[in-house]
Formats: sequence, C-alpha cells, structure tokens
Amino acid sequence: MLFKDIPGLENIKSTLRRSVQTSHLAHAQLFDGAAGGGGLAMALAFATYINCENRGLDDACGSCASCVKMNKLIHPDMHFIFPIASSKKIEGKTSEAFMAYWRSFVLENPYRVLPEWLDYINAENKQGNISVEEARGILRKLSVKSYEGEYKILLIWKPDIMNASSSNAILKILEEPPYKTLFLLVSDQSDRLLTTIISRAQRVAIPAFSDEDVKHFLRSKSVSDQIANQIAYLCDGNLSEAMQLVKETEDDRSEWFIEWMRSCYKSDISFLVKAADLFDAMNKEKQKGLLDYALRLFRDMLVWSHGAGELLRVPQEELTFVQNFSKAVNLVALESMIQEVNVAFIHIERNVRAKMVFLDLSLTIARFFQRR
Repeated sequence: MLFKDIPGLENIKSTLRRSVQTSHLAHAQLFDGAAGGGGLAMALAFATYINCENRGLDDACGSCASCVKMNKLIHPDMHFIFPIASSKKIEGKTSEAFMAYWRSFVLENPYRVLPEWLDYINAENKQGNISVEEARGILRKLSVKSYEGEYKILLIWKPDIMNASSSNAILKILEEPPYKTLFLLVSDQSDRLLTTIISRAQRVAIPAFSDEDVKHFLRSKSVSDQIANQIAYLCDGNLSEAMQLVKETEDDRSEWFIEWMRSCYKSDISFLVKAADLFDAMNKEKQKGLLDYALRLFRDMLVWSHGAGELLRVPQEELTFVQNFSKAVNLVALESMIQEVNVAFIHIERNVRAKMVFLDLSLTIARFFQRR
C-alpha cells in the first residue's frame, strides 16, 4: 500500500511523510478514524514508507525489496494483531494462525470493518476478540532485532475491542517499548480505548473520505458516474459501505424512488401492488438499502423546505426532484412520511413480510399527499 493508492487525505499524508523525513517518529501512533475510512490503509502506507529503501519526498518507491514484501504483507519486520474468533476454517488462538486469511482480506480491500472480517473467516456470529495471551505475546514477537528494515512495526487493528486485561498488557509494552520499534494502532471506536493507552500514543486523526474521494475511488473500480454519485451520497465517506453498495446496486435507485413517489401521488394502486411484489422478491439488504435511500431523500426535502438548501449533499440528478417534491407536500406530511419509512425499515429488519410492509407504506404515503 502506497500513499498514492489512497484517495484524498493529502494533509494527513504530508504530515506522516514529514515525520519520517525529520526522524520525529512517535513510538506509538493511534490512527483514529471512522468505520470504513482510511485508517488501516494509511497505517500500511506509512509503514511502507518508513522502511522503504529508496523513499522519495512524496511516497515509497514501491519497487525495492522492502516495498515488494510490504505490498504482499510478508515483510519480516511487519507484525499484525487483529481480532479473531473460533472458526471452522482455522484452528488457532492467535493472529498468527489467521495470517493467510488476513493478508487476502486486506489486499482485496483495505477499507474494511470488523463484521466483514468475521464473515470472511466464518466466525458464525461470534464476537471478535484480542486475547490477553496474545497481548502478552507481543514482547516475544518484538524482542529480536529487525531483520531487514530500520524499524520493527506492530500494527494492531481494532484495539478498541480489547478487554481490560488485554489493554493493560498492551499498556505495559507501550510504556517501555523495545528499541527501534513502532506501534501503529488503528481504531474506528477510540472512545472505547483506555485513556492510559490514548495518552501514550500520538493521535493521527483520519478524516472521513469526501464525496469526491469516494467518487474517484469508485470510478477507478469501473463504476459509472451516475452510480458513483448515488453511492457517494449514501455511504457518508465509508468505503466499506460503498463497496457493498456497488455489489447491491444493480439498478438506479433514483429512478426507482421517483417512479414510486409519482405513483403514490397519483394513487396508482395497480402500480403500487406490482411494486410491492417486486420489493418482496428482493433480498433483505436491498430492501433496507432502498428504504434508507428514501429516508435520506425525505430528510433532504425537509432541509430544503426549511430554507437550508446549502446544507444538502444530494447529487445533482436528484436535486431537481427534491426541490419540486418539497413544493408538493407540506412539512407536517413530510415529517410523517419520514416516520413511516423509519417504521417500515424496522419491520423489514424484524422479518415482517416485505410485500405487506411496502404496500402499507405506499398507501399511507399516498394518503399524505391527499391531505396537503
């Protein structure tokens, strides 16, 4: 992973490069960002840059022996600790037993979240954990001299899920780190970390990706501009969610929503019944995705109706519809629509028959139009 592979976040990249170039490296750094953000990718790019044999001013060379090994996550001076859970795939109680899967998981996409990892190793709804035994074994991993690079580096992904015993074991090592050893902690829930750990690590705040960063990333994956715009609007800078939405987005949610609203406005019962049948045939995640999209647009309509259009992030292709729709329904009805979509979302999550939920929602929204 190189800095140039990460979309945006240029200020953070510049700060990290400068710390290496001036040899002002804190022995423990906390990459603190949002779920699905650039924390893990940035930590990997930073580690690559630190031990690069021919680093430039802007990035690691990407071609020296160190970079080649880092690109495959097999550098002997790069160590990882991450949550694990008992799995039918793998036997073992430490991260070492899961390393082959971890490498594949991260190399596929470094913008990942914990539930994805647990699904990847078939954890079967078990919670991930970093055990106290693994935390105590860190010193054993780092007690020898570095093999090739200037620094030994330990990256701990999701330290925020450690219990008190594991956290205290880590704390002792952070207080007296081995020579030429760096600790990179990557968290998307830093508020769950012990304050004593936070106080011993230099915090690197990783901002969420901007909409433009998300669009650039998706276009590099051959996603069309229209779909990229919609996903950037929906994912709020979470590239993990963005990639999930790419898999789910087989059609145009904007077109679906507009047609649905027009049919509700006209009280076209025949169309709404057919739409409910189509909705029923979708998988649950797609059903929830469509309702979430509707909810976001309704909220944007509410913002527009209150005269705060400058706050909207809605894509241009939806903006005209939001403006026109806001004129066609009053504020009370719009607030009621938001409430009804929220209730429908909860019912879908609780496995209520989707056809009944969607048809009831459609007929209710149709009545709100008639009351304006």
